[in-house]
Amino acid sequence: MDKKLDLLNQKKQEALLGGGQARIDSQHKKGKLTARERLHFLLDEGSFQEIGMLVSHRSTDFGMEKEKYPGDGVVTGYGTINGKIVYVFSQDFTVFGGSLSETHAEKICKIMDLAMKNGAPVIGLNDSGGARIQEGVVSLGGYADIFYKNTMASGVIPQLSAIMGPCAGGAVYSPAITDFILMVENTSYMFVTGPNVVKTVTHEIVTSEELGGAMTHATKSGVTHFACANEIEAINHVKKLLSYMPQNCEEKAPSLPYEGGDESRAALNSILPENVSQPYDMREVIAEVIDEGSFLEVHKDFAENIVVGFARLAGRSIGIVANQPAFLAGVLDIHSSTKGARFIRFCDCFNIPLLVFEDVPGFLPGTDQEWNAIITNGAKLLYAFSEATVPRITVITRKAYGGAYDVMNSKHIGADMNYAWPSAEIAVMGAKGAAEIIFKREITSAADPEAKWKEMEQQYADIFANPYRAAERGFIDEVIEPSETRDKLIKAFKMLENKVVNNPRKKHGNIPL
Repeated sequence: MDKKLDLLNQKKQEALLGGGQARIDSQHKKGKLTARERLHFLLDEGSFQEIGMLVSHRSTDFGMEKEKYPGDGVVTGYGTINGKIVYVFSQDFTVFGGSLSETHAEKICKIMDLAMKNGAPVIGLNDSGGARIQEGVVSLGGYADIFYKNTMASGVIPQLSAIMGPCAGGAVYSPAITDFILMVENTSYMFVTGPNVVKTVTHEIVTSEELGGAMTHATKSGVTHFACANEIEAINHVKKLLSYMPQNCEEKAPSLPYEGGDESRAALNSILPENVSQPYDMREVIAEVIDEGSFLEVHKDFAENIVVGFARLAGRSIGIVANQPAFLAGVLDIHSSTKGARFIRFCDCFNIPLLVFEDVPGFLPGTDQEWNAIITNGAKLLYAFSEATVPRITVITRKAYGGAYDVMNSKHIGADMNYAWPSAEIAVMGAKGAAEIIFKREITSAADPEAKWKEMEQQYADIFANPYRAAERGFIDEVIEPSETRDKLIKAFKMLENKVVNNPRKKHGNIPL
């Protein structure tokens, strides 16, 4: 038995070394952790249980049979984060550049199957050069197997992708299907075709970082939800994200112990500028309403005219969607609509109640928006809110104009509770534009058209630029003092916690993609 135990230990040691000490050193010189070091920092101490440590590839072409490494370039298994079980895979760049082979893919699919059967999140730590070229179509088949598993798991269990190194070609589509992507600045990148191909085809000269680096995808494309300064920050973000989520679609959103007290927030009464055209930061409103320090913003640097993220209210996990008057006056456009819709659908998948703060003057006009399908993209946000069955509450702080009023979780598309501050203006459009249309004849025939315009503008504002017409109709449940917003929301979400919605029977809806 001693000899057999020695052989087992020898094989384990080989697996733990990955591609060898020289390649581990090279990984460290690049400022990157190894696959196993990442798991060490991600999971609770001593909780990791590895699956498939001794798996090796089956390829015999191009001399591959002479070069085998136990584990075949990916470490897979399960463990716990803050005591809750998660399934993980961590690609090992020291073994064939982390390239995906048939067995590499099989290992990933196996833990995804286990995650779905047992209702627990899957976390992928990606660091791979792409498909293993020596295996040809077998490697491509492995990618497709993973894509299919990602799709089947979507909405069943949370799926998180942390991009720790290269992720190119077909490899990008697995993270793209998952719920959240995190990237590391300067050491990770994602693109379908690399700089060399781009140069050949389009004659553009661009670096990997410019083409698909963390900041590019955080600000320009919105592909990544978080751009992190280093790998430890990315790992900590994964842990924090998970703290707001249930383990699967059957569980309720997490709730921490909370002892109530004075829930009034006097600062909210003076947070809006007197001038209705003056911007303010909606994050200040959010900070006053939620549990202190609990806001985790998602997609912070992308489509900044809308703010989305997780928070806690009286200990309960909620999702927040808010117009941002401090950027483009909070208008809805193509990117903000898709950003909001994606976040709403995630929250709805996993039973996370939605809180909406509304201050929106409408949709962004212009040829760029129209020619790039603001109609279809704006409809995504409308569709996402309309199909959501979780508790949904809206607070209108200031402007709620036109179709944007409908889209931003109005009563008409299924919101449960709608509040308005006395400063709310709920109307088809702003008073100035409305007066110009309604009273055009009176204005043009007046001795002083400018003065008449202002008079008519004020007349329209007195009638419509307030929350009371909507409240009379029942479109607003209550007009509240800003200071009592937190208290009202705590009680309303408590009232809604057992909400049940029975939608029409169907295979699935056809969201306007």
